Amino acid sequence: MLRHFRQAAEQTKISTSALTRSIQTLEEEIGYELVKRSTRSVHLTDAGELFLDYAKNTLSELALTKQRIFQSINGTIEKKLIIGYTNKASSVVPISCGQFLNQYPHIKIEMQLQDKQELSRKLQQGEIDISVYSQAINSIGSDIHLPDQLILFVSKNHPLAHKADISKQELDHYPMFGCFSQSKPVQLMLNEAIDGLNKSSSIKVGSIEQVMAGLEKSDHFAIAGIEHTNAIAENSNLIQLKTNKDLSREQLIVQTSQKIEVGEHIEHLLSLIKKMAMTVN
Repeated sequence: MLRHFRQAAEQTKISTSALTRSIQTLEEEIGYELVKRSTRSVHLTDAGELFLDYAKNTLSELALTKQRIFQSINGTIEKKLIIGYTNKASSVVPISCGQFLNQYPHIKIEMQLQDKQELSRKLQQGEIDISVYSQAINSIGSDIHLPDQLILFVSKNHPLAHKADISKQELDHYPMFGCFSQSKPVQLMLNEAIDGLNKSSSIKVGSIEQVMAGLEKSDHFAIAGIEHTNAIAENSNLIQLKTNKDLSREQLIVQTSQKIEVGEHIEHLLSLIKKMAMTVN
């Protein structure tokens, strides 16, 4: 909300006096003062805040009603999806989209071939709805797979500190710390790795400083983004668990923008992409 009469009038393309009269008329109809105005500021009253919520809900319902009317008359809802993908995903995305369009012919799809960095930027900005890219996955032991952007580490006195081969079952015996990441894609990878290790309900999350301090006083192990590698390496009391580079492989990472609603059609497209990725691999 602008909280400025002149700016609000310019945005709505009416005069300031007309805007003022409209608000006064509205207040008379409702029977409550909606706006407090002084020489220095403009703010909503309690009644004004309630009315604003009501107005937003009403406009949202209006948009939904218009969509339902369109669907009732035309039998479909016109939608468009923008999918970005890298070269290594080019054997998966176009075929998956073709299969999808056979079932959802009314949905338009725009495919964009991009490098990984541009995909990440566009996804965060909401310029694309889905991104698909190839990610190097390395193994710790025989059944723990982590993207290159993630690391596991422990205190130098931890029983796992100097083991060359660590199984997921061994990690089950120890509690886990997690570090926040400033990067949304890395944070998503962290969340997926934590789920894969079955620690989502018990993990303790904090800053890198809090996690490092906690490791030195406990038998926990920790997971963090690669941006924390230097801080971990500089701490002589910590050891990064060894990654088996010889077992590295590629995996397609599929992400959706936070700005789109993941409905049934989106879920179906994602399942087609993931199924095709498994076939190609």
